[in-house]
Amino acid sequence: MKHLQLCTSIVLALAATVSYAQPAPVDIALTTHAERTGFTKTGRYDEVVALCDAFAARYPQAVRCETFGTTPERRPMKLLVVSTSGALTIEAARERKLPVTLIQGGIHAGEIDGKDAGFLAVRELLEGRAGKGVLDRQVLLFVPVFNIDGHEIFDRWNRPNQRGPEEMGWRTTAQNYNLNRDYAKAETPEMQAMLALINAWDPLAYVDLHVTNGAKFEHDISIQVEPINSGDPALRASGLALRDGVIARLAKQGSLPLSFYPSFVENDDPTSGFEDSVAPPRFSQGYIHLRNRFGMLVETHSWRPYAHRVRATRNTIMAVLDLVGRNGRKWREQTDAADERARRIAGQPVALEYKASDKARTIRFRGYEYARTPSEVSGALMTRYDETRPQVWRVPLKDVIEPARVVKAPGAGYLVPAAHAAWVGEKLRQHAIEFRQLPSALTSAPAEAFLAQKATFAPAPFEGNQRVTLEGQWSAGTHNVGAGALFVPIAQPKARLVMALLEPQAPDALAGWGRFNNAFERKEYMEDYVAEEVAREMLARDPDVRARFEKRLAEDTAFAASPQARLEFFHRLHSSWDARYNLYPVLRVDQAPAP
Repeated sequence: MKHLQLCTSIVLALAATVSYAQPAPVDIALTTHAERTGFTKTGRYDEVVALCDAFAARYPQAVRCETFGTTPERRPMKLLVVSTSGALTIEAARERKLPVTLIQGGIHAGEIDGKDAGFLAVRELLEGRAGKGVLDRQVLLFVPVFNIDGHEIFDRWNRPNQRGPEEMGWRTTAQNYNLNRDYAKAETPEMQAMLALINAWDPLAYVDLHVTNGAKFEHDISIQVEPINSGDPALRASGLALRDGVIARLAKQGSLPLSFYPSFVENDDPTSGFEDSVAPPRFSQGYIHLRNRFGMLVETHSWRPYAHRVRATRNTIMAVLDLVGRNGRKWREQTDAADERARRIAGQPVALEYKASDKARTIRFRGYEYARTPSEVSGALMTRYDETRPQVWRVPLKDVIEPARVVKAPGAGYLVPAAHAAWVGEKLRQHAIEFRQLPSALTSAPAEAFLAQKATFAPAPFEGNQRVTLEGQWSAGTHNVGAGALFVPIAQPKARLVMALLEPQAPDALAGWGRFNNAFERKEYMEDYVAEEVAREMLARDPDVRARFEKRLAEDTAFAASPQARLEFFHRLHSSWDARYNLYPVLRVDQAPAP
C-alpha cells in the first residue's frame, strides 16, 4: 500500500508540474471534478452537460455542443464538435475535405478514463498548451460518455478490479445491455443513435477508450487497430502506421504500451502468455473496419492509479489527433479507394472471422514476481503478485493472424423475403446499407439457399438473445420470391458489413444472434402411429427406400437404436415434411433482379 501511495503521489506531482511550450492560465470553468480532486474522483453526468455548453460558450468558433440521441432513461447524449478550422458542420467538413476523428469515452461507464482525459485534451488544445495546429486540419467529435444511464448507476466498487476513481458508473446500460456487444445487432437506442452519428459524419478514425480487466503487471496501456490483420488489404499499412505511431509517442512519454490486449490465454496463469485476435463486429474496432475506416481500441491498465490512466489516455488522444492531422487527407483518399474496391468484391473470397495461428514467439513482458499457490479460501490455484518486485517475464505471444472462415461474396447480392423485409430493412437502414424493395414477384429465380444440417442453440441467453450456431452450406437452385422482398446489392462500399450481417455463419450475423431462430425450430410433427403406417407403405411400394433404410440400419448404430430417428427417416421423405425447416430465409443471387 505504501508503494501504491508513493506511485500515486508521483503521478499527481508529474501531472501538476508538466510544462508547456506556450503556458496559459487554466480556465477553471472548463476543468473537471477529476482535475479539481487530484484525479481521485470523477464527476456525474450533469457535469458533462455543463462542460459541453461551457466549451461551446467559451470557444464559439471552435466548439459546438450537440445532442445526438436520448437514452432509455431520457438523458441527452452529448457530443462536442471541435475544430479550429471553422468547419463545425458536416457540410463544411466535407467541402474542405477535412478528416473526422470520433473519440468516445464511457461505453463501459465504470471505465471512465476517456471522459476526463478527453475534456483535459480538448481544453489543452484550445488553450494552445498542446497539439498546435492539429485541430486546424481535422474535425474532432468527442462523446464524453456513451453509456450515460450506466454512468449514473454510480457507486464505489462498481469496478472491483480497478484502482480509482473513488466512485464510478456501471458497465451496462439501464436496460442491462453491454453496448460494446451491440455494434452489429444494434438493438439499443444508444447504439442506434451512435450509428446515426457515424452515418452522418463518416469518421475516418473511431477511437474507443476503455480500461482492462486482468492481471497485475507494469504495462499501462494497449493500442489495437484494424484494419491491420483484417478488412481491406490496401488499408492495412496505414492502420499499422496509426497504431505504431501512437505506440511510439506513448513510449516517448514514459508509458509501456502494448499492441495486443493483455489477457492470458489461460485465466490467471502468466506462463500461458497471450494471443492476439481480430474482434468480431459486435465490438467497436471489429465493426468500423468493415466500413473501410480505422478503428482503435485503447485499454489502460486497471491497476494503475486513476491519475496515471487519465494522463496516458490524454496522451493517446493527442497522438491520434496528431497522426490524423498529419496523414488524414491521404488516409481519407485511401478509404475512399477502399469504398470503390468494395463495390467490385462480387465473387471474391471474403474472410468473415479470424484466429491466431499456432505460431508463437517469446516476448519480454514487464510483470511482477508472483507465486501460484492453492487458496485457503476457494481451494483453487491462485496467482499472487508482489508489486514491489518488478520482473521481466519471458512468455509466448501468438500474433500471426489468419482467416478462420472464408466465404465467396455473391455475384449480385442477397434477397430477403417480404416476411422479414420490415425488420431487416430497418436494421440495414441503421447501418446505412443500400437496398431496394422488389415491386413484383420472382418466379423460379436462380439463387443459392442455405440449409442447416445442424442448428445448435446456446444453452443460456447472451445480451438478451438466444444465439445459434449453424452448420451447413449454400446450394444452387431455383426459388419463388414474393413481391416486397428486399434486394441487398453486394456492389456497395459496405459490402463486407453486408456479408457480416447476412452470411448465416458469420460470428455476428443476424442469424447468429437468433433473429431467424424460427427457421430452425420444428413447427409440425407426424404422430408416431401415423409415421408407422407411412413407413410400412413406403417400404412396401418403393424398393429404393427399403434399400436405403436397411443400409442406414446396418451402418449407423445410433440411427438403428433410435425409434424417433427411424420414423423421421420416412417423415422426411413424405410430402408433409416441412421443406422450410432449417432453411435460412435469405437467398444469395448472382444476377440482380430487374428494378
